[in-house]
Amino acid sequence: MIKFVMCLRWKSGMTREEFQEYWIHQHGPFFMKNAATMRAKKYVQSLTVDTPLNEGLRNSRGMLPEYDGVAEVWFDSEQDVMAAMNTPEGQKLSAALLEDEGKFIDHSQSSAFILKEHALSE
Repeated sequence: MIKFVMCLRWKSGMTREEFQEYWIHQHGPFFMKNAATMRAKKYVQSLTVDTPLNEGLRNSRGMLPEYDGVAEVWFDSEQDVMAAMNTPEGQKLSAALLEDEGKFIDHSQSSAFILKEHALSE
C-alpha cells in the first residue's frame, strides 16, 4: 500500500472556517463519489486545530507554521494509481479534482507527495 499525502494551505481571501467548510462538505463528497475511478481505498481529511499548542510546538522546535490541513489517500500501489490516471475517466476526473481544489487550496503554498508507511510496534 502507498499513500498520497497533501499538506494544504487555504486560498487567500478565505477564512479557516470557509476553507474547512468547503473541503468537508463540497470537495470531500466529490472525491468520495469518484474514489472508485481513482482506485482510492481510503480518504482522510485532517483539519488543523486552532490551539496555542501549535505555536508552542513550532517555537520549541524552530519550525515553519503549521499547514491548514492534511489529506491522505491510500492506494494499493504506484502502478494502480498510474493505471487509473491513464484512463480517459481518470484523466477527466483528475482535471476536475484539480479545478475544484483551486476553489479552496493555495497550491503554491501546499505540498504533495507519495509515502509508504512503516508502522512501529512494541
